[in-house]
Amino acid sequence: MKRVLILAALIIIFLLIGTSTGSFKLNLNSLKNYLPSKSSLDTNTSGEKVKIVQEESVITDVVDKVSPSTVTVSIVQSKSIGKIFEINPMDPFNMFQQPQGNQPQKLQQDIGSGFVVSADGLIVTNKHVVSDTQAKYKVVTKDDKSYDVQKIYRDPANDLAIIKIDSTDLKPVTLGDSSKLKVGQMAIAIGTALGEFRNTVTVGVISGLGRGITAGSPYEGSVERLDNVIQTDAAINPGNSGGPLLNSSGQVIGINAAVSADGQNIGFAIPINVVKDALDQFHKSGGKFERPFLGVRYKMITRDLALLNEVPEGAYVQQVVNGSPADKSGVKTDDIITKIDGKKITDANGGLSSIISGKKVGDTLSIEIWRDGKTVNLKVAIGSNDGTQ
Repeated sequence: MKRVLILAALIIIFLLIGTSTGSFKLNLNSLKNYLPSKSSLDTNTSGEKVKIVQEESVITDVVDKVSPSTVTVSIVQSKSIGKIFEINPMDPFNMFQQPQGNQPQKLQQDIGSGFVVSADGLIVTNKHVVSDTQAKYKVVTKDDKSYDVQKIYRDPANDLAIIKIDSTDLKPVTLGDSSKLKVGQMAIAIGTALGEFRNTVTVGVISGLGRGITAGSPYEGSVERLDNVIQTDAAINPGNSGGPLLNSSGQVIGINAAVSADGQNIGFAIPINVVKDALDQFHKSGGKFERPFLGVRYKMITRDLALLNEVPEGAYVQQVVNGSPADKSGVKTDDIITKIDGKKITDANGGLSSIISGKKVGDTLSIEIWRDGKTVNLKVAIGSNDGTQ
């Protein structure tokens, strides 16, 4: 406040001098010393000291807060490595020796990321990161401590998984509220980029909300349809999957899930509210994911695609799971599911998964299907799917 008063007084003096002499020159450079800097302390009207914070310090504060809670997920596999010749540098007269047979060796490869949600060893990641039910996995913390994964719980309805390790002193993250996100706000991603560079930090903004994508892992080869996801231009690469997307307060607002292979600076994250709901259900069911289950793999047909191909808008069935409720009710590959209980299935209302997730196990649904130009009506009893390994 004192600096502002001094600055005002100096300007008045310069104006008076300039008026009296008939000339006026104001050297702004001479006044710079009186202007407060962005990093200085200022005093507001109530007398409280307020620190003016730069964007750089916001990012570093978030990284310092969340990095200890961000982990790397590694896969451990046994492979036989053979060589035609092996060089023996200690014997110049017999430099080439025949190998003694192929010996299986355990190889550890970083494949994804995750973040701690409880001090007793619960970590959230993507389901496609840990999709191989026959493989062994490890978790590596920022301080290079390595833990064997004891249990994996896979959510059958979402690309989410909870992994359990034996630890009691982990630092959990703070979960935010993804329903309050706005396009343009800051987004910070942390993860093991390219399965090689651990604790990589990238910064951007929320580029879009409510997107629908197909996600997968180049390491595991699995794909999955995700609806209502967050789009960001914070760089997300293979290996970032499962890591946290953060706001400027250091709260997790999403779980990084996919990157567009057709464009630059286009990444996607599952809203954290989906994760919070999954965690609540997980705890209430005693450590299980019991989700409403229809049993189809599908691709949404948007209005534009429907008009171009002269088919109705809806969920195009690419695969029907054997023995699933959909299979038992008569749903077939190449069907287009257009309505459930009279409600149209469109991208605008969240697609098929959004409608199914709002149902309860045991509910009987009326499904309207477009098949070979004809409308077929079926009854389906929603089943349950358990994602425990």
